[in-house]
Amino acid sequence: MPDLCGMEPTAALSFNDFKLNKQLLTAVAEAGFTEPTPVQAQTIPLLLAGHDVLGVAQTGTGKTAAFGLPLLMKVKYAQGLHPRALVLAPTRELAMQIETHLKALATQTDLRIFAIYGGLGPKTQIETIAQGVDILVATPGRLMEIYLKGALLLKDIKTLVLDEADKMMDMGFMPQIRRILEIIPRKRQNVLFSATMPERVTLLSQEFLEFPVRVEVTPPAQTASTVSQILYEAPNLLTKINLLHFLLHRDQETMTRVLLFTRTKEHADQVAHFLERKAPAGEVRVIHGNKGQNARINSMEAFRAGDVRYMVATDVAARGIDVPQVSHVINFDVPLIHDDYVHRIGRTGRALHTGAAITFANEAEMVHIAEIEKLINQPIENVPLPPEVKVEETPFEEQQLMSRELDERRKRLDPEFKGAFHERKEWIKPGETIDKRTGKVFQAGKKKSTKGAKANPGKKGASAPGVKALKRRGR
Repeated sequence: MPDLCGMEPTAALSFNDFKLNKQLLTAVAEAGFTEPTPVQAQTIPLLLAGHDVLGVAQTGTGKTAAFGLPLLMKVKYAQGLHPRALVLAPTRELAMQIETHLKALATQTDLRIFAIYGGLGPKTQIETIAQGVDILVATPGRLMEIYLKGALLLKDIKTLVLDEADKMMDMGFMPQIRRILEIIPRKRQNVLFSATMPERVTLLSQEFLEFPVRVEVTPPAQTASTVSQILYEAPNLLTKINLLHFLLHRDQETMTRVLLFTRTKEHADQVAHFLERKAPAGEVRVIHGNKGQNARINSMEAFRAGDVRYMVATDVAARGIDVPQVSHVINFDVPLIHDDYVHRIGRTGRALHTGAAITFANEAEMVHIAEIEKLINQPIENVPLPPEVKVEETPFEEQQLMSRELDERRKRLDPEFKGAFHERKEWIKPGETIDKRTGKVFQAGKKKSTKGAKANPGKKGASAPGVKALKRRGR
């Protein structure tokens, strides 16, 4: 595979050097693009020449335009009813973002660009497809759903783009992608973009790319140089809340647009409720899998417009938020999928702006921090908790969950490790009766409560559970 890793383009100094048509050059100028980014300078000439491309680039480097401009140049104008180019994205947020960017670049053309994704009923999307589409942006699940209904023909596809391929692998889309590759024409141009290059993505690229040229403007999983990174060790959820309160109060002037990531929907709601009590009305929004599509779209637009100061999100939205002026990303929880750390903090420091990434980690999450540091090939500065932050006692249930997570981690590293929560079969011995209420060996004569017991049970008392247990032991 030809490799352009680390090569800085010298020939192309402006978009005019790519020999794009007048309509695209006008749209590029109107969008405010003055000169191509490194990934655009390397990718656009290759795609215009008809090569398959494997691109490794971080979010915020301009890769949508890198594949979008050659795609628009190739499709050129509206024709027929069936799509001639297909762009696959892992999440509906990213599909919507790609659609918006492509439409902005195609504003001087008559090209019909449309995105389909889940969260909405397919009826309206099917009706739009029936009117004719030139470039289709889709999530794999919704694409297959509409195709199997017989409402979508893919026989005219000439170009296939897979964006955020590593996230597609993490989300289990490989079976759908293989089915899609079977139903689209084999003779086509292929483009695969990914922010990281785990082994699964390398294998995928070998499956469907033909003699690709690899473009890598930054090493795999390297974080953007415009983002500063620090880490606070906070032992539990309440301490994290106290730390968040302190930072938001201390850095109120600089935290103008803050994106907070949590691991679960429950934590997202808890953090959002806390912020709503501290921030002025309307400055907080939360998006996760339980939120309706319209609510997510409205929240994203309000955050992009600057009407919302704090956006709380789970990783479902990590790849679909394109807001150039995010001042801070706060990892309230450390992601279990380590590549997601790269994508989370890639939401700030975009388009050559500077940004800050702050991570909170408890004891169990510190294990993942060590792995993330290996992945990004750099340490994350560990900053002591400010003395003003009150360290709360860890509740028993939360401590149990952290201990279980540590046990599971150690079991993966050492299959012989039993841990604190393995099944203790030695407690149960042959011939003993186990009390279902306590899980321990039943002892005659001991009762938790006598409430409701008869004073003189007589013979009927033989049906009591304790008597039955004694009879079984006497057999």
